[in-house]
Amino acid sequence: MYDGWRLALIAAGLMLLLLAVCHWGRTGPLFVFCMLCSLCCSTIYWEWHDALNVSDLELRLPAAETVDTYPVTAQGVISSPVEVDGDRADFKVSLQKADLGFRQSTLTHMKTHAHQDNDQDLKTHDVVMVQVRLLDKSELDIAGQWQRGDHIQLTGELQKPGEARNFDGFDYLQYLRTQNMHWIIKVKGADQAQITPPDGWSLSHILRWNDSARDTLGGKLEQLYTGVHAGYMKGLVIGNQDDLDPDTFMEFSRLGLTHILAISGMHVAVVVGCLLFLCTTLRMTRETSLTVVMWLIPVYVLLTGASPSIVRAGIMGMIGLYAARRRLLKDGLHILSAAALAMLLWNPYFLVNVSFQLSFIVTAGLMIFVPKLMPLLRFMPRWLAGTVGITVVAQLISFPLTIYYFNQVSLLSVIANLILVPVISLIVLPLGMVSLLLSWVWMRGAGWLANITEWLNQLTFRIVEWMNASSAFMTLWPSPSLAWILAYYVALYVLLSIVKKKSEHQGAAMNNSDDTVPLEGRDSLNSRADLSEPTAVFPLVDQWAGSLRWRGFITTSHYVERYAVRSVIMLLSVVLGALLYTGYQSPSMGGAGLVQFLDVGQGDSILVTTPEGKHILIDGGGTVNFRKEKDAWKERKAPFEVGEKVVVPLLKKRGVHQLEAVIMTHGDQDHIGGLLAVLKEIPVKSVVFNGTLADSDSFRELMSTAVQRNVPIYQAGAERGPWKVDKYTDIQFLFPIFPESGETINSLPLIKEQNHASLVFVLQMNGSRVLFTGDTDQAAEQKILLHLEELLHEGSGLQADNPVDVMKVAHHGSKTSTSAAWLNAWKPRTAVISAGVNNMYGHPHPDVVGRLERSGSIIYQTNLHGEVQMRMKENHIEIRTKLP
Repeated sequence: MYDGWRLALIAAGLMLLLLAVCHWGRTGPLFVFCMLCSLCCSTIYWEWHDALNVSDLELRLPAAETVDTYPVTAQGVISSPVEVDGDRADFKVSLQKADLGFRQSTLTHMKTHAHQDNDQDLKTHDVVMVQVRLLDKSELDIAGQWQRGDHIQLTGELQKPGEARNFDGFDYLQYLRTQNMHWIIKVKGADQAQITPPDGWSLSHILRWNDSARDTLGGKLEQLYTGVHAGYMKGLVIGNQDDLDPDTFMEFSRLGLTHILAISGMHVAVVVGCLLFLCTTLRMTRETSLTVVMWLIPVYVLLTGASPSIVRAGIMGMIGLYAARRRLLKDGLHILSAAALAMLLWNPYFLVNVSFQLSFIVTAGLMIFVPKLMPLLRFMPRWLAGTVGITVVAQLISFPLTIYYFNQVSLLSVIANLILVPVISLIVLPLGMVSLLLSWVWMRGAGWLANITEWLNQLTFRIVEWMNASSAFMTLWPSPSLAWILAYYVALYVLLSIVKKKSEHQGAAMNNSDDTVPLEGRDSLNSRADLSEPTAVFPLVDQWAGSLRWRGFITTSHYVERYAVRSVIMLLSVVLGALLYTGYQSPSMGGAGLVQFLDVGQGDSILVTTPEGKHILIDGGGTVNFRKEKDAWKERKAPFEVGEKVVVPLLKKRGVHQLEAVIMTHGDQDHIGGLLAVLKEIPVKSVVFNGTLADSDSFRELMSTAVQRNVPIYQAGAERGPWKVDKYTDIQFLFPIFPESGETINSLPLIKEQNHASLVFVLQMNGSRVLFTGDTDQAAEQKILLHLEELLHEGSGLQADNPVDVMKVAHHGSKTSTSAAWLNAWKPRTAVISAGVNNMYGHPHPDVVGRLERSGSIIYQTNLHGEVQMRMKENHIEIRTKLP
């Protein structure tokens, strides 16, 4: 969250930008003063609101307590819909009382800070996120009956939400804070949550009934539509994306079509249009029709989930309809500003909501930029020019935020939106709404409409899949800075403004051309206008040319009038192109290399960036699943997968356009599970593995995907020579050693226990040496040392007694690895252990940590420090960690 000096810097920058805009627009001092006061008041309001966002429970916790979880028994009211997904039920609870289960001395300390009903219960107004782990399939029906407004008493563990453990990673702690939540209560078993229906009526019953209505509408859509179409239509018609097929959403996301599935202004416009048509058919007066529709908009907003985008569209729709009824306000920007002000006064945290930002910026962009672009589209038919103008402007305006949050843009996005948005908004969406309404009175007729809709949906899915077939059109962008985003918008606005004026003037000159022929030997009155730009159209050019003429530079002034505007257009085009070019480039390393030990939980994933900007990914983490077949009911719709949720987003945010190589140290799930998502989302030039086959579905699918995508696969081992990655970087593989004991291998061996066969290699970059060990064991360590000793006697190979700067400790710090002899041979100055927080294996083992400490190594652990980054300059390493 922005606060302190960062907020002050942002406010100061906005003030300077505001002053520049006001000066450019030649506004009066009163307007400037009012705008500055508004900005100051907004900053103060943000700070005041943010200062109030504190937890009652946190204020009452003893400062000396350092534990991560607290046993809790709490009472409250369910304040959100209950989402049951697999073996977990998630919902929000507005707490009323909480017993944190402290010993008596702690309770005495807390009694001095709060009024209590009894000796142990604390009164609180905290809102917490509750996660109930369902232990038996029969508990699905129990959790399915819980509703918003129910009173609940639960027993579980109170925990702080997880903070970002990687640089640029998702911060769940800050996200929940913007929802005014500071704690998570985890409950094991539905029997630990006692539910009591509400006694009397309250305002929350409106939302309770709304949840029931959404469930009923969703059930109807599931009756009408089959398979993936049901989830797709639920998202399109009522904004419920819980059952949306993840693959379908990913395909739409790649083409920038997810805005179709987010209920927004397009949906409100369709609904308002249908309702006005219905009111006209019922012969209502204009005023009555506008009033009826205006009051029905909030109902539609609630039924579709009341996301920021639909709330914005609903407020704008109501203000617009009211203004139309009273024949008062017709300026869309005023209506948009009023909607933004109302929402931000209600909740300033909307300002950092992605949906809010995209909704308002794109809507404002359409109002401001479409009129500037339309003169350039005069050669098109009017209906086509409008569609093209809206689509192009929407893509141009949303582009900076799209690459900031999602880091990818398809070059086919404009074409996809031009083709599919009209079909979906004008045909599929109305058909879906009509079929839903018709299903209440004539199910068979609704089914016929649903069949037509499914056919159109299938056609849409095929077009989307075809457009996504080639990865050549997908571009990956690092997240830009705020300064870059502002520069992009300013350059685009000025460029389109000048081009519009120039185009309008040329059109006016053609329409107003003088048909009379000038007398012989005399210039036409319009001859000068033909040679130069118009007066009063570009005042700065006119002032500059006039100043030159006054000083006697007549010829120069004519050149200025003729070429100044064209030169400015070319210059702005170059500036915009330069912004795009620099924004696309990966962050400059300044000649340094970078080794990034990502925190992927209980697994390994290391991203290496060489001084010349090549990227190598060593392992990709992976989510280990020990679920048995009988527990299939516990599977979630979109289970967490570390490659898709952690590794790939981090690669994109850091500007990794392609990977020079993906190195698989061995075939265990916690090392290769996340690489499948990497192969699907990031271009990979080669895959390097240990030359053995693993008996797992993940390994087979990963290798099959690499073959299908024509990614070369290379076997690595000690018999291979050094790999020269670039001028400053090379890799020497030390293990596996094949063949062993005179054994001849004609095919790749199948090895179930992959740890022993892990790739072990030394990376040398800018004079620093890093030893990567995978999950190798002590037996392999001994073989490596013996092999190096043999090579030393032969006068070739690495010397193990040459200390390494960094060692990636094998097998997450397991006691089966990192022997004393191994440490004595390599003498690592720094050791990095990649292990999950509170992992079930107890990694790293205390014996291993003790051996590392006795060897004098500085130890970093991802379970304690989060991501560990090492910037390798010439014979010098700078280290930083995400967590202190």
